[in-house]
Amino acid sequence: MKKDQQRKTTAPRPQPKGAGSPARKQRTKPRQFLREVIAELRKVAWPTREEVIAYSMVVLVSVLVIAAVIFGMDFVFTRAVLALFGVES
Repeated sequence: MKKDQQRKTTAPRPQPKGAGSPARKQRTKPRQFLREVIAELRKVAWPTREEVIAYSMVVLVSVLVIAAVIFGMDFVFTRAVLALFGVES
């Protein structure tokens, strides 16, 4: 290999201090933290009572339907496996 084709490598340059680490943030005092939390909670668009009831009913019905489907599949697969192995139930 010719000299001009050889790749020259150099040692990596040292990074200046603090370049690799993020700047530390000032710690928030508990009282200031609570003020900020309350201010953010005031901005929240809370659902109405009717919306909460409607969403709760949707969740309840969905859970019951999924539970019934899982129960039915478990029952059918249990019967199928027992029949496959010739075990009476």
